[in-house]
Amino acid sequence: MQRTTLVQHIRQRGFSTPGATGEFTSLMNEIIVAAKIVSLEVNRAGIGEDILGLTGKINVQGEEVQKLDEFADLTFSTIIGQSGTVCAICSEEKDEPYIVPEEDRGKYIFMMDPLDGSSNIDVNVGIGSIFSIYRKISAGNEVTEADLRQPGHQQVAAGYVIYGSSTMFVLTTGQGVDGFTLDPSLGEFFLSHPDLRIPEQGSTYSINEGNMEIWDKEQQQLVSHLKASDPATQRPYKLRYIGTLVSDFHRTLLKGGIFMYPQDKNSPQGKLRYAFEAAPMAYIVEHAGGRASTGTQRILDIVPDELHQRVPLFVGSTRDVELAEKILSGAECAPN
Repeated sequence: MQRTTLVQHIRQRGFSTPGATGEFTSLMNEIIVAAKIVSLEVNRAGIGEDILGLTGKINVQGEEVQKLDEFADLTFSTIIGQSGTVCAICSEEKDEPYIVPEEDRGKYIFMMDPLDGSSNIDVNVGIGSIFSIYRKISAGNEVTEADLRQPGHQQVAAGYVIYGSSTMFVLTTGQGVDGFTLDPSLGEFFLSHPDLRIPEQGSTYSINEGNMEIWDKEQQQLVSHLKASDPATQRPYKLRYIGTLVSDFHRTLLKGGIFMYPQDKNSPQGKLRYAFEAAPMAYIVEHAGGRASTGTQRILDIVPDELHQRVPLFVGSTRDVELAEKILSGAECAPN
């Protein structure tokens, strides 16, 4: 049986795009190579020499840097930075963007969370890499603030790699969402989940309920509503929470439901980074038929004020996110 590889899929999509130059295909090929290298290192964690644990450094987010964090950031940055396809690389791990030397610049901007789920690295729980791609929009060869702070709807591609029981690469280029599973014996990603569509409504919610005491009143009401019994509206919902955005989002994409990381008293602006987490996940879920919101605003409509801006995130099945928006707005909740 003939199987479609991720490289073939990208090439086919490139041929069907008017005016395609091959630069995007080249960039995607480099992302795939970097993902395979990181996947191999993640799978060796625990038996590899000196790869688990902390580096002793603190990143721009004020978080302790894991050794695998640093390895993933360096791997993606080095391979993609030398590809000749990008003019800038922005990483959750770095305070400032890396601007590619003028003679080597391409037309794309690469955004990444190189290794999402650092707190779960040492306990063998699914982790991942998140990325998005934008086109440079300013004239001339200089990289401007406008290039680096584009609204999410201007992404040309977004995806993530989940390193779990298998390694899976989920990608959208604005033409649906497809999943590819790595065959370790061949070293290739093969199409395993074509045209992913999130159910219109799910039966699970995903949130760190340990933060309940610092939530807003409306957020507490939302979770209470989801937990209340009402068979007519398919409640109660089941709680499912891993604590790695990639893993929680992946389950939600496949099974339906809602993932929530709200603002709270400790993080009044939200906790997740817009450019590196919220925007790419929103782009993916919308192209799979779902919805992504801050609770009051469509994620993809936001023009970030700064590269590391944080936002609340409610993402998943359309009906579930719409319900969340209704309750968070203060509209009266349906009777329990």
